[in-house]
Amino acid sequence: MTDAMADQYRRWFEYERDAHAKVLASLDTVPPDRRGGPEYQRAVSVLAHVLAARRVWLERLGVLPPGTATLFPDNAAFERLAAECRELEGHWTSFLAGLDAAALGRTFEYRSLDGGRFRNTIGDILAQLFGHSWYHRGQIAMLVRAAGGEPAVTDFIYWCREPVPGA
Repeated sequence: MTDAMADQYRRWFEYERDAHAKVLASLDTVPPDRRGGPEYQRAVSVLAHVLAARRVWLERLGVLPPGTATLFPDNAAFERLAAECRELEGHWTSFLAGLDAAALGRTFEYRSLDGGRFRNTIGDILAQLFGHSWYHRGQIAMLVRAAGGEPAVTDFIYWCREPVPGA
């Protein structure tokens, strides 16, 4: 692995920051009278799950102390998600700043929530982290639309597109 790959992971993380901000904004487009409905509540829960998974990985990596985080928080409150997102982004930014090719290729052992012991490279873990978010943002978009809101456009290509002058 090269240091260019570490730069790519940092770039993907910047995209993730923007995408999550757009998802939070999209949840806010759901009409207030529809926010008690199952679609909205599920969308909030899915985003809370994404954030919980990010926290669990930070704990496993030793960035945060081990906690009692659950992957599927009950009764997640939209009002708390933005602050939690910002907090986790700060920790991930610091962690990713120290990455280089050697760190990405390092094998890391961890215990899953069901108690199993596993080993992956840091690069594998980061690929999972980003893929996991992409997957769930699609679910959230469908739920926001079903709840009467405007889903966020979070495709990577839209984030990194550069207009061609004169076209």
